[in-house]
Amino acid sequence: MSETNIPFGSEFSPSQTELPQLLVFCKTYSGNKIEIESKILDTFFANHGNGNKKNQKTLAMNCRLGLKAYGIIDENSVITDLGEKLFLLKDHTQELYKEFARHILLNLNGMVFVQCIRDMFLASEDVNLTSLRHALAERGLFYPSGGKHPSIMRLWLEKAGVFKKGWSVDNEKINEVLGFEDNMEALRSLSPLQRAFILSLANTGKVEFQYANQIARLAEATYGVQFPEKSLPKDVLNRLVELEFIEISKTTEGRGAKPFLVKPTEKVNREILTPLLTQLEQQTDPKLISLLRKPISDILIEIDSTDRYISGLALEALAFKFMRILGMNYVATRLRAEATGGSEVDLIFDSTRLVYSRWQIQCKNTKRVALDDIAKEVGLTHFLKSNVIVIVSTGDIGKDARKYSNKIMKESNLCIVLIEGVDIEKISQNPVAIVDVFEREAKETMKLKKIDL
Repeated sequence: MSETNIPFGSEFSPSQTELPQLLVFCKTYSGNKIEIESKILDTFFANHGNGNKKNQKTLAMNCRLGLKAYGIIDENSVITDLGEKLFLLKDHTQELYKEFARHILLNLNGMVFVQCIRDMFLASEDVNLTSLRHALAERGLFYPSGGKHPSIMRLWLEKAGVFKKGWSVDNEKINEVLGFEDNMEALRSLSPLQRAFILSLANTGKVEFQYANQIARLAEATYGVQFPEKSLPKDVLNRLVELEFIEISKTTEGRGAKPFLVKPTEKVNREILTPLLTQLEQQTDPKLISLLRKPISDILIEIDSTDRYISGLALEALAFKFMRILGMNYVATRLRAEATGGSEVDLIFDSTRLVYSRWQIQCKNTKRVALDDIAKEVGLTHFLKSNVIVIVSTGDIGKDARKYSNKIMKESNLCIVLIEGVDIEKISQNPVAIVDVFEREAKETMKLKKIDL
């Protein structure tokens, strides 16, 4: 189980306590855990726990732990710099909740939390504690089973207007709380190299033009990445210009190849940029986000696109949805070389149902899947330690490909699931039909692996 990275907040809730009063306790009794808990108990929980003092003390302790998890006090119950800042705003509740929400969004994975909910709405998914738990896990955010962590975070953000009603997000309010344009959508589309470059540029603190190759050197030393020697503009700079994070200029000095000059735009606010990119570091591949956001209805339309790049991406998204329907756990996206134009991405999933298994998924937007396509995936199972290969194709599975798959399954412990165009058509009409497809493949595999006794 991954560590908890949504803060604990049990009993530290605006529905149970009042932040201004809690701040007075933290300031007045800073460093005195017993006294802070005593004041919390007497003020907010004296009538809770069916009059059971032990239960009431537990509620007060949980509230103190929530104050610690949200950064208002430290492990010794000493009020923090954040706590001091909030204490000064205790008589100005609107500004108080706005400042606290800003802290949550920037420093407590709040923006990833909010963006996850935005994605779910875009994908026409119901947002509730059950569905949200899985969606957050796919983005690298975890909390203990049964925990109230998301609900508490939503309630505090609601006090500042970030949530309007239930799980509905007010995007304009986010900009107001941040005091800056919300660039989360653009930032999470960046590659690791692009993120490292823009962070390094922000870290210099300069707003004038600097040599791009020098910024790349700084990023390599700081973040342990490796930039391509000859394709920095294509791989990094052009995307950052497109998103209006940088301006570039070509120097005319010296002889030979001329390095680019770069300078940050107004969007590169280090105070905002650094914590947001830090949140994104724990997330999965940016490519995954585009797959998560697509409703199945849009995916099916795009699969029929005459643009092979668009239809290829749609096929990947559909394959991802298939695995989610089956309850698989996303692990990674294996990006292909530049030569593919990004049109094909292999997905890797895990399952821990009764026994552990790893599934690798290959998407083929071609008229026919050939033997070589299967053989390539079989070869990769050695490195990926996969148990199951799933081929999803908009076309047909070739006769030789099926014959080869059968041979591999008969002679090894691998299972190969072949999904072709006619299967996609059935599943598009009824998503539950995916169960029939996998049952069909499982029965065929069982025949091949039958042991003669």
